[in-house]
Amino acid sequence: MEITNVSEYEAIAKEKLPKMVYDYYASGAEDQWTLKENQNAFSRILFRPRILIDVSKIDMTTTVLGFKISMPIMIAPTAMQKMAHPEGEYATARAASDAGTIMTLSSWATSSVEEVASTGPGIRFFQLYVYKDRNVVAQLVRRAERAGFKAIALTVDTPRLGRREADIKNRFTLPPFLTLKNFVGLDLGRMDKTNDSGLASYVAGQIDRTLSWKDVKWLQTITSLPILVKGVITAEDARLAIQAGAAGIIVSNHGARQLDYVPATIMALEEVVKAAQGKVPVFLDGGVRRGTDVFKALALGASGIFIGRPVVFSLAAEGEAGVRKVLQMLRDELELTMALSGCRSLKEITRNHIVTDWDQPRVVPRL
Repeated sequence: MEITNVSEYEAIAKEKLPKMVYDYYASGAEDQWTLKENQNAFSRILFRPRILIDVSKIDMTTTVLGFKISMPIMIAPTAMQKMAHPEGEYATARAASDAGTIMTLSSWATSSVEEVASTGPGIRFFQLYVYKDRNVVAQLVRRAERAGFKAIALTVDTPRLGRREADIKNRFTLPPFLTLKNFVGLDLGRMDKTNDSGLASYVAGQIDRTLSWKDVKWLQTITSLPILVKGVITAEDARLAIQAGAAGIIVSNHGARQLDYVPATIMALEEVVKAAQGKVPVFLDGGVRRGTDVFKALALGASGIFIGRPVVFSLAAEGEAGVRKVLQMLRDELELTMALSGCRSLKEITRNHIVTDWDQPRVVPRL
C-alpha cells in the first residue's frame, strides 16, 4: 500500500512494534483528552484563501535563531528512538540534515550527542532535562556544545512524569539491549524494572522537582547557547520566559503526556504569541499531521513547528526513508496549501488567511 499521508505511518508502526514500545510512543496522560484534542483542534480553524495571485514560485525557507532552514518544519525531541528502529537517532539525524531542517535530540536518546554529531553536518538542538545533580547537567550541556549543537531546548513541564496508564499496565522499561546513551558514563543510563512505569520511577529518582525560573538564568551562566523554553502554554509564563532570558518559546504540552485537560497547543498558541510581542520567536509542538496544520500555526503567529510522533512512527515503519518521506510529505502539503491560499512566502501568511471558531464576527475591510 502506498503511503500518501503522515498519519498512515501510525498503523504500520503499531503492527511492527512490540506493544510496550508502541504504547509508550502513542499514549498520552490519563484520559488522553488532550492527546485527541491536540489534533482535533486544528479542524476548528478554517481557511480564507486569496485567489488570482501568481503562485508559480513558492519560497518556504526561514531562519531559526539565525540558522537558515529549508522549511518551518523541524523535528521535536522524542526519547529512545532505537526502540523504534535499530538506527534510531542516527537515521533521524540524517533525514533531518538531508531535508535541510533542524533535529532536536532528546536527553533520553539511545544515541549520544557525539554519536549523532558523527552522522555528518546538520543543525541540531539538544533537549535538556535538569537532573538533581547539576554537575550532570553542566557536563551534558558542555558535551552538546562541543558536539556542535546550536541551542538548548529546556523542557519545563516535567517536574514529575505525567500519569501514562499504558506504561503502568505494560510495566514500561527501556529494553535491556538499549541504554540512555548520554548518561552511560554517569551510571544513569539504565532504567530499572518496577511495578509501575520504569520511566516514572527514573524521573522521580533523578529529575529535579525544584526547577524554577532562577535555573533558566543559571543555565545561561554555564552555556553561551541560546535557550528555548519548551512547555509554555500561557501568556504569564511567556512573559516570565522572556524576562528570564529565553531566546525562544516552544508552545508544548509534551505531546499530551503530562497534564491532561490542558488545551491543544494550537489553541494556546495565539495567547503566547501575543504575550511575546515579537521579542522572541514562538514555535508550536503537538498535533501537527498535515501541511494545512503547519500553515494554520504560522497564520496564528508561530515561527515554525516541531513534529514528534510522526517521526518515531515513520522510523518504525521504514527507518531513515520513512522519516525523509514524512518531512517531504509535510513540505509538499505546506507548499500546496500556500499556493491555494495565495501565499508565496512565509511572511505572506497572515492571520487574515484563517478564521477560527473563537474569532469575533469579522468586519471585512473594504478595498
